[in-house]
Amino acid sequence: MPLLTPVNYDSPREIRCFLDSRGLGMRKMYGQNFLVNAVIRKALLDALKAEKGSLVWEIGPGLGAMTAGLLEKGVGVTAFEIDKGFIAVLEEFFGGVEGFTLVSGNVMKTWPKTASLGDYLLSNLPYNIGAALLADFIEKKRFFKRMVVTVQREVARRMAALPGTEDYSSFSVLCASAYKIKLLSGIKGAAFYPEPRVDSQGVLLEKRDDIDPASYPQYFKPIVRSLFSSRRKTIQNNLKTFVSSIIGHGTENSNTTDAREITAALLADTGIAGTERAERLGIGEFCALAGALERVLENGGIHG
Repeated sequence: MPLLTPVNYDSPREIRCFLDSRGLGMRKMYGQNFLVNAVIRKALLDALKAEKGSLVWEIGPGLGAMTAGLLEKGVGVTAFEIDKGFIAVLEEFFGGVEGFTLVSGNVMKTWPKTASLGDYLLSNLPYNIGAALLADFIEKKRFFKRMVVTVQREVARRMAALPGTEDYSSFSVLCASAYKIKLLSGIKGAAFYPEPRVDSQGVLLEKRDDIDPASYPQYFKPIVRSLFSSRRKTIQNNLKTFVSSIIGHGTENSNTTDAREITAALLADTGIAGTERAERLGIGEFCALAGALERVLENGGIHG
């Protein structure tokens, strides 16, 4: 049964009238854009495939268009909202609905303290925190069974990029280390209110079932970040800098010598050419380097 709210989520004019009647406005600092295309909203909800009785985290619900769609499907919703005006509206609309929980404040600060662990995540992610929030979840090992998000199209391309392509980055590796990624339909600015100047993209992320995303070697993520830090430099040069920062012992000269020897040993052990660049490596190669470094350090370094 549809949830009745006093807002027509498909009409920018009626949304504007509702906001004016409540003395509310859109804040650019929060990256607020409402998805006013009902067909696209339904497609995103359907792509999530959240099972009845499951729990979904929703980031930035705004006035609750997607929230209403989720609750109508019989799933619980933990909604994270930062705007005080919208918080009041959400409490008014859904506060008495079974399964709805509202978490107030900056999601980057509030999500780690949230006890309700949803299996799914759905969000029209604010442009200003989208990539950072997804990275934060993965870095802190907060994994979902499935996520459906909308992000800027360029961010979506980075998320799904493969080794050797122009958009491949450390963020691509991070996303692929935990999820299988599928690009959904592109979304023009006209589907939102206010209309953004850039196009968006729906992205489906399904947790990998071929590897435990929490099982990567200790230095996996640091090595990925380091090798992409100076894209024009070779793997050998970036890796030597990273190793030097890790071992950090002895005099400057001995530290440099140790880092050079360890770097050579890591490349020899993994069979990776030091003249390559990070954008040519896949998850397997980054994992191999991280594992090899872990073994070297556990054995006390290189011994002549």
